[in-house]
Amino acid sequence: MSLISPATSLSIAHVLAGALVLVSFMMLYQDRLSSVINVLALHAAVLGLAVGWQAYIQHAPELYITAGLALGFKAIVIPIALHRMVERLGIHRQVEAVGGISLTMLGGIGLVALSMVVMLRTAAHADALAREDVALALSVILLGMLMMVTRRNAVSQIAGFMSLENGLILAAAGAQGMPLVVEISVAFSILIAFIVIGVFLFRIRERFDTVDSTALDAFRGEVS
Repeated sequence: MSLISPATSLSIAHVLAGALVLVSFMMLYQDRLSSVINVLALHAAVLGLAVGWQAYIQHAPELYITAGLALGFKAIVIPIALHRMVERLGIHRQVEAVGGISLTMLGGIGLVALSMVVMLRTAAHADALAREDVALALSVILLGMLMMVTRRNAVSQIAGFMSLENGLILAAAGAQGMPLVVEISVAFSILIAFIVIGVFLFRIRERFDTVDSTALDAFRGEVS
């Protein structure tokens, strides 16, 4: 029998999910690539802790594998690979945000409020743990999308994509998990996507001598 009361377990789950939202805001606030990658590693580590706690309170051993993948692969392997990619591409510089950091943070606050209102109302009769964790997970997903939209550098857009996927995993874990085969499939899909994106970045660098996505817009004639 667990020594932790259900109320305490619920509170810890919400704190960890809320911490993931907070780290998403930290990522939005960063203006240097190295800092973005470091916060991405922290994001994955918090995700691993959150999923590990869900595995404990739900008595779902398969979620421990998901937590291990997040801690080992997404919190260590991918950030190291991104740091090396940045070094090889020679793009140690600040990252511009469309509209500026202040407007991005305000937009993020609005998206979090929207996700809370939508999920807490539409899932009012669902289990409390699932309802509130999914609401926080939706916030993480929307903040990841905001990161992808407001950053002009391709590497920071990758970070937004990875944080968005972290939100999807948190939602699946909070909603009483998902089949292990699906979790593993998602992990391999992310690995393949990361490899493809890495090749894509090097090709952009070779062609345009930059990884700023505005270079692609200029090439297509979409910016003057």
